[in-house]
Amino acid sequence: MRTGNEPLNARSPLRLRLGLAVEGLITAVAGAVIFTIVGRPGWAIACGIIALTAAVDLIMVVRHLRQGPHYQPGRDVPPYEPDRGGRR
Repeated sequence: MRTGNEPLNARSPLRLRLGLAVEGLITAVAGAVIFTIVGRPGWAIACGIIALTAAVDLIMVVRHLRQGPHYQPGRDVPPYEPDRGGRR
């Protein structure tokens, strides 16, 4: 059940996800370059796909961070009632 103070104590995981996406992008690009130099095109392509995925995730995280906080109910909004599983 919602206690009513979640909006005040909520923490966004976007900054952690941003750091992980940057780390994944750097690692995947480095892996693609190294595997290309060594002559392993299959592994280089795999690292390139991972780098592309990390880049898309990075773009999405930055977009969400720039949007800023969204509506959060204030203190005057009562807690939600638990779902009792019945029909309305």
